[in-house]
Amino acid sequence: MSETAAAFGQFAVLVVALVLVVPPLGRFLAHLYTSEKHLAVERGTYRLLRLDPDADQHWRVYALSVLGFSLVGILFLEAFGRLQQHLPLDIGMSALPADGAWNTAVSFVTNTNWQWYSGEAATGHLFQMAGLAVQNFVSAAVGMSVAAAFARSLARSRAGGRVGNFWADLVRTVVRVLLPGAVVGALLLVAAGVVQNFAAPRLVTTLDGGSQAITGGPVASQEVIKELGTNGGGFYNANSAHPFENPTALTNILEIFLILVLPFAMAWAFGHIVKDRRQGAAVVSVMALLLTTSIALMTWAEMAGHGTAPQLAGGAMEGKEVRFGEAASALFGAATTGTSTGAVNAMHDSFTAAGGGLAMFNMMLGEVAPGGVGSGLYGMLMLAVVTVFLSGLMVGRTPEYLGKKIGQREMVLVAAYVLATPVLVLVGIATAITANAGLAGLQESGSHGLSEALYAVTSAANNNGSAFGGLTSGTPFWNTLLGLLMLFGRFLPLILVLGLAGRFAAARTLPAGAGTLPTHRPLFVVLLTGVAIVLVGLTFVPVLALGPIAEALL
Repeated sequence: MSETAAAFGQFAVLVVALVLVVPPLGRFLAHLYTSEKHLAVERGTYRLLRLDPDADQHWRVYALSVLGFSLVGILFLEAFGRLQQHLPLDIGMSALPADGAWNTAVSFVTNTNWQWYSGEAATGHLFQMAGLAVQNFVSAAVGMSVAAAFARSLARSRAGGRVGNFWADLVRTVVRVLLPGAVVGALLLVAAGVVQNFAAPRLVTTLDGGSQAITGGPVASQEVIKELGTNGGGFYNANSAHPFENPTALTNILEIFLILVLPFAMAWAFGHIVKDRRQGAAVVSVMALLLTTSIALMTWAEMAGHGTAPQLAGGAMEGKEVRFGEAASALFGAATTGTSTGAVNAMHDSFTAAGGGLAMFNMMLGEVAPGGVGSGLYGMLMLAVVTVFLSGLMVGRTPEYLGKKIGQREMVLVAAYVLATPVLVLVGIATAITANAGLAGLQESGSHGLSEALYAVTSAANNNGSAFGGLTSGTPFWNTLLGLLMLFGRFLPLILVLGLAGRFAAARTLPAGAGTLPTHRPLFVVLLTGVAIVLVGLTFVPVLALGPIAEALL
C-alpha cells in the first residue's frame, strides 16, 4: 500500500469511529450535566467531603471552587515532587528541583502537561500514579465542568447568575466518564502491546556490548488518560513515539481517537443541553472543518518535504518514528495541537517549516479544532458570540445568541477572553528572546531558533504542552516563565468564561425574531470559521512571519 493510500485509510477509519461514538456519547454527557440524580458512590464522596451537591452555585462561587481546588492540587503535587525519594515505589529517583517541581505541579493541574524532564529518568511509579495520573483525571474534569456550566447558562432564563454545582460536575465527570473510559481504554492498550507493570529499571546488554537501563511501569493506565483527558504528559521522554507507549499502527490510531472523542462529544452534548441539536451540530461542523483542513495541510507539508533539502523531497523522516511514517505523524501532530493534548509521536522540531508552523497555528487558534476536553467547547462558544456580535453590527441590530442579548458588558468579557492568551504569548516570547537566560536555551539561531521559543510559550499559554524538541527548557528561567504562562493561560480565560456564563444565566431568554441570525445554518458555520481564522491571523501573523514563514521561504 502506498503512503498516500495509507494516509486516506487511517483518516477514514478515524472518521468512521468518531461518527459512530460521538452522538451517543454526547447524549450521555448532556444527561450527565442536567440530571439531578446521584450515584451511590457519588453520594458517599459528597458526605465524606461534606459537600452539598444540590446547591446551585452563583458563578463567583463556582469560580472560587475551581480556583481553590486547583490551588490545593498545585501545592500537593509540588510537595509530592520534592519528597518523592522518601516515598514507596520511588525506584531510586531523587527529588525534583524547586523550580522543576513548581513547573510540573502547575503543568499537570492546568491540563498542560509540559515536561521539562525525562519521565523514565526523573519520576517514580508512585509519583506517576498518585500524583501525575490523578491530575490527568481531575484537570480534565475541571475543563469539562466549566464547559457544562457555560452550556447550562445558555439554557437558563433569569437564574440569578447561578450556573450549577462545581463539585457535582467534577465528581460525576470523573466517576461516570473518565474512570470507565480509562479502564476500557487501558485494557485495549494492554491487549495491543502497551506496557503495564510495576517493575524497577532492568539492566540489559546492548548490541555493542554496553548496558542500558530499561524502565517499565504502569504505562498503559497513564497513557489512556493522557489521551482521553487531552493531557499529553508521557510516561517516557519520547512520549507516544516510544514503543512502550505506542507500539503499533493500531495503538497509534486508537490514541488519536481517544484524543478527539471527548472534545467532539462535548460539542455534541451542547446541542442537547440547550435543547437544539442543530446548535451542537453547527459547532461540531466548524471544529471538524478546521481540523480536517489542518490534517490535509500538515500531511501535504510533511509527505512532500516542503522546506527541506532537495534530496529529501518526497518526505522527510528525520525526527519521525519509522513505524508510522510521515502521514501518521502529521495526523497525530494535527490532532494533538488542534486539541490541548500536547502528546507527540514525532518531534515537531523535525517537521518541515510549514508543518511546524501549522502546529503553532493550531495552538494559536485557541485550540478549538476541536480543542481540549471542555476548553475547546467554551472557546468555540466565545468565538460564536464574537461572530454574532459582528453580524449584528453589520445589520444594525442588537446581537443575540440563543436568545441571550449581547451588550457592552458581555462583549467586554469576550474581548478580554480573546485577548488574554495572545497577550500572554507575545509578552512571553518578548521576555524569552530578550533575556540571556532565555536565549541560552535555544538550540538553533535565526528563524528556527525563534520558532523554538515561540512554540514553547505558545504551548504553555494555550495549555497544550507539546514542545518542538530543540529547546533546553529545564532551567530556572524557562521553568518559571512557562509555569506562569500555564497558570494565567488556564485560569484567566476560565474566570472570564464563568463570568459570561453568570450574565447569560441571569438574563431572560428572548424568542427568536425575524432579524435573529440563525446560528445552526451553513452560513453561520462559514462565518464562525472565518472569525476564528481571521482573529488568529491578525494577531499572530507578524511573529509567525519572523519564525516558520521566514524559514519556509528560505
